[in-house]
Amino acid sequence: MPTSLAPAPARLPLAASLLPLLVALHIAIVIASNYLVQIPVTLLGFHSTWGALSFPFIFLATDLTVRLIGKAPARRVITRAMLPALVASYVVGVLFRDGQFNGLAALGGFNAFVFRIALASFAAYVLGQLLDIQVFDRIRQRGRAWWLAPAAASIVGQALDTAAFFSIAFWRSSDPFMAAHWVEIAWVDYAVKLSVSLLLFVPAYGMALAAIVRALGRVPEPAAA
Repeated sequence: MPTSLAPAPARLPLAASLLPLLVALHIAIVIASNYLVQIPVTLLGFHSTWGALSFPFIFLATDLTVRLIGKAPARRVITRAMLPALVASYVVGVLFRDGQFNGLAALGGFNAFVFRIALASFAAYVLGQLLDIQVFDRIRQRGRAWWLAPAAASIVGQALDTAAFFSIAFWRSSDPFMAAHWVEIAWVDYAVKLSVSLLLFVPAYGMALAAIVRALGRVPEPAAA
């Protein structure tokens, strides 16, 4: 796993080439997670959703972005992805509510339930990702072990993301099941996302970064923003 990397002058070209891909990746993960969060699943007797297994991918992508091209470009990814993700999440949520295709006619009316989920996802995404970026960059600059920054950023970023999403989306929801169980689901969702992040995505971060180091020879140390 990577420990320390020498600086290189390729930061700006690398940022320019990666930004569109990262924006598209973030939008795709948000859309998928908003669709999957509508589908409940029981894990070890606790209520959760399939979205808990997909959303941690965003934190992996964000942490690699900060590590490779810096905090400011990572923030630009968030600002460019958030509005398209909001619109696309609403459209996909209406078309495929409860996991079933409802036909294009479903877009003819306004669906307040799905819009609330999309809006909650928008708020949670922005808050969680910006906190993740700040925590990751602060710890990374201190030169600690490679795994500490992504682990700490996941713990605090996903806590804020989960709390914001479920409280905005399902507090006094029109869906009786979600209105009754959203607190339990939120706790289980956070536990699942955190477990997936720490057990799978933090090691994946280390392996991905090591692979990039080998491919490029060295990775730039982004300047603080």
